[in-house]
Formats: sequence, structure tokens, C-alpha cells
Amino acid sequence: MKYLTVENLPLQEAVPVLGNFLQLFYIRNSGAAFSIGAGMTWIFTIALTIVAGVIIWKTLGVRSRLWAVVLGVLLGGVLGNLTDRLLREPGFAVGHVVDMISMPWMLPAIFNVADIFIVTGMISVALLVVIGLRLDGTRERDHAAGDAVAPETDAATAASANEA
Repeated sequence: MKYLTVENLPLQEAVPVLGNFLQLFYIRNSGAAFSIGAGMTWIFTIALTIVAGVIIWKTLGVRSRLWAVVLGVLLGGVLGNLTDRLLREPGFAVGHVVDMISMPWMLPAIFNVADIFIVTGMISVALLVVIGLRLDGTRERDHAAGDAVAPETDAATAASANEA
């Protein structure tokens, strides 16, 4: 999508797709969301590199397919923007991210598919944590119930042994 944007869209000119509902608007963003920190591009490169490393490290213990998909979506978004930071102009580690999606009725922001993956991934991580799904596929309440059952099982076993 970024390649097609750079090759085919005019820079900083709205191209209506669905009127004011959805527009393509090619910009090069040196900052974070809403161009915050435009002069600190190298910090975003370091942060994205660390985040990508942590996601990869966390996936080593994943046994849940849902967690694997969510972390994959998140990693895809992070790597999409990190690639821009590393390889696009004005230079290595200070490159500008290509943004092209605009929905002026909803947000005064222009974003890209990688941003959608990052936001969707983070919301999904939060939901998985809230519902208690662990990376290994077990649930928080399964562990809590297992811990509560263990003493009763031990007591029942002890009572059976005393009766014998």
C-alpha cells in the first residue's frame, strides 16, 4: 500500500474515494500520531525496534492461536512503520512514515494500514488481558480454580487414606 501511495498519489493533495467519508491523502510523517515529536524521529525508531524485539520475544512462549494472531498483527504494524523509519528519506533511522488514509469526518489524522494494525493489535491485547487469556492458552480463572481445588483434593485423599 505504501509503495502504491508513493508511486501513484500526489503529495499532500486529497483524492476522494468516498467523498468526505474516506480520502487518500499522501503525506510523509516525521513524528508520531498527529505529527507529535516531529524532530525526534530517531527516538521513534529506537522505540519501534524495542517493541518489535519484545513482541518477538513474547511469541516464543505463545501456545494460544488467538495470542499468536494478535501479536502477529501488532508486529506487522510495528515492522511496517519501522521499515519506513529505517529506509525512507531523509535517511537511515530518521525516515518519515508514509501515511495515506484520511477520514476527515471522524479524525483530524492521516494514518496508514500499519497504524490500523497497531491500534487493532493493542486493543486486542487489552481485551485478551481483561478476559484472562494467557499466552499459553489457559485462562486466569482456570488457574485460580485449579489452585482452589487442589487443597480439597488433598483433603479428600487424606480422608480416604485415614479410612483405609
